[in-house]
Amino acid sequence: MASERIILGIDPGTNVMGYGLIYQSGNKIRMITMGILKLSQYANHALKLKKIFERTLALVEEYHPDELAIEAPFYGKNVQSMLKLGRAQGVAMAAALYKDLPIFEYSPKKIKQAITGNGNASKEQVAGMLKNILDFPELPQKLDATDGLAAAVCHYFQGNTTGTSGSYHSWKSFLKDHPERLKK
Repeated sequence: MASERIILGIDPGTNVMGYGLIYQSGNKIRMITMGILKLSQYANHALKLKKIFERTLALVEEYHPDELAIEAPFYGKNVQSMLKLGRAQGVAMAAALYKDLPIFEYSPKKIKQAITGNGNASKEQVAGMLKNILDFPELPQKLDATDGLAAAVCHYFQGNTTGTSGSYHSWKSFLKDHPERLKK
């Protein structure tokens, strides 16, 4: 694990993107900032994607993070929502790649597990635990900000600097993350 680094965490979204930055020195971390990008006022999906790209790029240029930890899209019942969320994640990743930042992707369950010990924890539970871990004065109005911060803290807890998002405990878990490897 790096002795000093800045980690940018992003919770991508098409209405609200949450982000948080932490600074790690040895085995201590502190919050640099957290916030949201409100996108609901933009009717055009392409414009939302442009704003996500620009904000991610601005965060990278302002804070000079060493790594990006991003929440992976999760499968829901609405395929269109899933596609839009994947695009949002993709443009945030593209902004990081444009600045040569290594990207680490974590599932929502993995992030919740890392922060609270419970992969099914609520947003409120994750935010409350982060408040204790990082000792910030009050919770933000939109918990998307703490969701972005949670991605960064999860990455710190993983001690991950190799470019992959964790270990696999079985072929089933590997194939779940890499369906293209399965012969049909």
